Amino acid sequence: MLFKRKNSQYWWYRFTAPDGTTVRHSAQTADKRKAEELADRHKAQLWDQVKLGHKPLYLWEDAVIKWVNESQKRSLPDDIVMFRYLDKFFSGRQLNDINRGLVENVITDKLKHATPGRVNRITALIRAVLRKAEREWEWIDKAPSIRRLKEDNKRIRWMTRSEVDRVCKELPEHLEAMVRFSLATGLRESNVTGLQWDQIDMQRKVAWIHPDQAKAKKAIGIPLNAEAIMAIRLQLGKHTSHVFTYKNKPVLKAGGNAWKKALERASITDFRWHDLRHTWASWHVQAGTPLNVLQELGGWGDYSMVLRYAHLAPEHLASYADNISDSAHFTHIRSEGIKKAVAN
Repeated sequence: MLFKRKNSQYWWYRFTAPDGTTVRHSAQTADKRKAEELADRHKAQLWDQVKLGHKPLYLWEDAVIKWVNESQKRSLPDDIVMFRYLDKFFSGRQLNDINRGLVENVITDKLKHATPGRVNRITALIRAVLRKAEREWEWIDKAPSIRRLKEDNKRIRWMTRSEVDRVCKELPEHLEAMVRFSLATGLRESNVTGLQWDQIDMQRKVAWIHPDQAKAKKAIGIPLNAEAIMAIRLQLGKHTSHVFTYKNKPVLKAGGNAWKKALERASITDFRWHDLRHTWASWHVQAGTPLNVLQELGGWGDYSMVLRYAHLAPEHLASYADNISDSAHFTHIRSEGIKKAVAN
């Protein structure tokens, strides 16, 4: 049976499968004849599965639902945003039909308004879902090879304190508190939005991130400075479990539209929520915090990650810069220069 839903241009089809279940899918086409062909093909496939024991054919939506239901990632809200974007490319498609060509369409489209790094995060999600479908769920025989774009090694983006004050004036109260707390602790967005009261000891002035919440899968102890304590105290009594909330509900995504509009009003460009962590690290290094201490404070598993900030505080190298200088030779050159200047 073919039908159209309200306010939809596409045909949908519904039929009873050989096992008695009801199948209902969008044909993703406004052409009635093509929709009928798709429905007939789907019926035939299900008949082959039930009567002949053929391997079931799964749609992209089936994989997305299973991924979301099984995922324990703290960044799942980000995955869901990317899945919504991918819907226009993969909706209604069988997993077996998703190949490099279709993924290249995604890459081409996304590069129109996103950096190579952002595109790589989207293709990494596609790759992860398809590999899981191949290796764990056994839904497909082979996941396609997906290329990774070369990312530019741009400078680390961080804000000055005056820029922070500018953007905070444009933010709603709950987001300003989260920005101030992020800049005081260096915590990632998901750790701030997911922070709960049982992860904080106000008397000892510490918080902790559990291993399953940390990117490096290791527990992180967070010393809370005066600014962090102030941000937390402003949240007391607002929610029973979560620290940072909006209208009595936990905040799922801090770097959303309100954040982006505030940046625009404050004339802050080329800045993401994650750059608050870069800002925190940059401020620490410029204030003299040793890199090994910064690594522990930030919960980085790899020392190379903190080396990105080393150039911001070259003062500790000053004493070594004179090792190759020849003071006697320099004095001679300076003396000859003075003589020539006087002679002229």
